[in-house]
Amino acid sequence: MDVDISALPVPAQKALAPEAPAPLRTMAARGVLPGLKPGDIVTVVSVLADSADATVANTARATLEKLPPPVLAGALSADLAGSVIEKLVEARPRDEQVVLGVLKMPRVTTAALERLAAAADEKIGEIIATNEVLMLAHPTVIEKLYMNKQVRMSTADRLIELAVRNDIELGIPAFKEAAAAIMNELIPEPSEEPTYDDLHFKQVTELAHQVALDEGEDTHELDEEGEEQVKKKIVPLHAELAGCTVSEKIRRATLGTGPERLLLVRDANRLVAAAAAKSPGLKESEAVQISASRAVSDEVLRIIAMNRDLVRSYQVKINLVQNPRTPFTFASRLVPHLRDSDLRSLSKSKNVSAAVAQIVQQQLQRKAKAG
Repeated sequence: MDVDISALPVPAQKALAPEAPAPLRTMAARGVLPGLKPGDIVTVVSVLADSADATVANTARATLEKLPPPVLAGALSADLAGSVIEKLVEARPRDEQVVLGVLKMPRVTTAALERLAAAADEKIGEIIATNEVLMLAHPTVIEKLYMNKQVRMSTADRLIELAVRNDIELGIPAFKEAAAAIMNELIPEPSEEPTYDDLHFKQVTELAHQVALDEGEDTHELDEEGEEQVKKKIVPLHAELAGCTVSEKIRRATLGTGPERLLLVRDANRLVAAAAAKSPGLKESEAVQISASRAVSDEVLRIIAMNRDLVRSYQVKINLVQNPRTPFTFASRLVPHLRDSDLRSLSKSKNVSAAVAQIVQQQLQRKAKAG
């Protein structure tokens, strides 16, 4: 920890000394340190929360979770060390009093802010986001807030817009898509009341969780003419998503459920479709469905093809090769990884592009010569 124990009052130093008797350390872990200021008490308890003695450490962590109001209030007005702030945040991540106090502390760390952002509910997310100075100094906190499903849609929009205005590139999966959408939409002013977009975002989320799909089941099915149609049970969700703004769709594509991704990956807006393909929640079974679809864009297929984790699936590989919408550069790279039986089948197929069929023939010839 970054705590200078030698700078603490003598009673604190005695409690933290390696030779301190067990009863003294236990009492200190409970916050019983007569004569010390609240900031020093919380500092000692935070240090003991990392004690090698499991009993002492557990006692200290429990103390941080239930600090007496006067001690907590006093500590929040003190200049706490960064590691002490982190321990306090770890113990009380959704305590509004702690959040408000921590945001004013000069030594607050990125780790502490990230923890608050990841655990934030709607109100705390708004409190953190309104401190633009901290957001610009710690851009990863913006990422945590954006990826937190409890944070309002309007709050997430304003944070993306803040990053774009200040030439900050965030590490969220679909940042470029989200930034492009935000710059083309009106950014709402901060408000304590949820906006229409916030309420709609929640409504879509609730509806999405009501829709259940079996593992590997798609949201679409082929009609008699071979065209993809949305399944009846998915229609309500499809209708709600259709009413979302582009930035709402992008966030839903990034954070949403499987049914949402499988719908939005086919969206006419390429930014939305790309965000769904880049979603960190995208599963292999979904990638199998997407790579086989001829209703998705070449950009979506390119993103899938570039995802090493997804193309480990043999079914994804062969789907990409067979899909005529897959960019030739990526389809051709996968041909050498296909089984001989599938290569022979593809060489006779009328569903693959002429360029891919030629590459398949060349691969078969090479294998014949080598064998």
